[in-house]
Amino acid sequence: MKLQLNVWHIPAGIVTLLIIFIIGSLLYFNATPKEMRVTQPIVAEYRVDEPGFLRESGLLIGRNWTDGNQVEILDDGELIFESLLNSIRGARYSITKETYNFWGTEAGNPIAEELAAAARRGVEVYFLMDFVGSRSSNGDQLRIMKDAGVNLIRWRSPAWFQLSRFNHRTHRKLMVIDGKIAFTGGVNMGDDWRIPLEEGGFRDYHYKITGPVVNELQRAFSENWVTATGKLLTNSYFYPELEATGNNRAQVTTSHPREGQKMIRKMFLYAISSARESIRLNTAYFFPDHDMLDALADAAYRGVNVQIILPGENIDQAYFRYASKNRWYNLLKAGVEIYEYQPAMYHSKLLIVDDKFVSIGSANFDNRSFRINDETNLNILSREFAEKRIRYFEKDLVQSRPYTLDMLENRPVYQKMLGWITQMLGPHL
Repeated sequence: MKLQLNVWHIPAGIVTLLIIFIIGSLLYFNATPKEMRVTQPIVAEYRVDEPGFLRESGLLIGRNWTDGNQVEILDDGELIFESLLNSIRGARYSITKETYNFWGTEAGNPIAEELAAAARRGVEVYFLMDFVGSRSSNGDQLRIMKDAGVNLIRWRSPAWFQLSRFNHRTHRKLMVIDGKIAFTGGVNMGDDWRIPLEEGGFRDYHYKITGPVVNELQRAFSENWVTATGKLLTNSYFYPELEATGNNRAQVTTSHPREGQKMIRKMFLYAISSARESIRLNTAYFFPDHDMLDALADAAYRGVNVQIILPGENIDQAYFRYASKNRWYNLLKAGVEIYEYQPAMYHSKLLIVDDKFVSIGSANFDNRSFRINDETNLNILSREFAEKRIRYFEKDLVQSRPYTLDMLENRPVYQKMLGWITQMLGPHL
């Protein structure tokens, strides 16, 4: 009896093994969160306005504070994009840009055209866009920039040799012009941020920064550019000597998914533990780990007034809202005030402590921002700037509905079930 081997079985077996390998890699390396760095409660000795806070936070977070910075608040989509476009038009030497989303005719097209025009007139343009976040961009947008000489990289493009890193996205929103003017905040390069709220646009904030801290924001971009290309950006086109332009003391915090680099989570925990009077928090996606939830609840128990504004029913990822609510019970029981913004999708990212410390940038209060994404935040110690930012917070608060413990306990059973199901995996992806 002869053993007959069907040659078609061999390729089928190889394909099956390959599929198992790919799925296994994605689930094991991406869906499984990395271990946390700080798991014990932090007892902060200093208030945010004390010299000890400056010294200790600089050492713990790894970046020094710089004086003499100016930060302009931009809160309107059209104003934000006009400011970005005008700055690109005025660039003489260099433009470095990093973003998660890049798409749309209202947002993507003008940015692509102006970056291409800058490259054609001799400006060195380096653009790092996330592969997943830019999947809706059209070929013409990318081709226009590449043909003009823009150095364009799509972060973490699929490759078999780095499947374990595919879920590690860059969520940053950075742009630096001539090493002198920087932008950061929550605004992506997508139409949702440029169209009016009444037409389905997102409520968000962006910031224009000048002063010595711009060098630190440029440094943040350079770190990821080296990771993506192996090229180190040097010379005064990128790092000019910067003079004081304002009165704000500022610090940059960057975070990476690599071990020991989850600095933004550490920074938030430290700032929350330093609160004595008030905490104001905005975030588009609220799904922190239990240590962060405990830190917020503990702050409320020790008499700190904690207010959180989150998206309401207009959230762009409804499952996330269901998962998030399954973690609100202890917060509401402790006296934390939670509000849901009503007019539109709320995409703002903000932490204000004791009306003096302000953190703005790309990081949400969720597992992705704390442990999976590359993020950048700008911290500002200034009562004057904090008061300006609080006025916008109060404006958004008026348009938000308070969410009570009674509402949480009596929400529909299907929402509780969806929250229980989605919280096991969804917020990690």
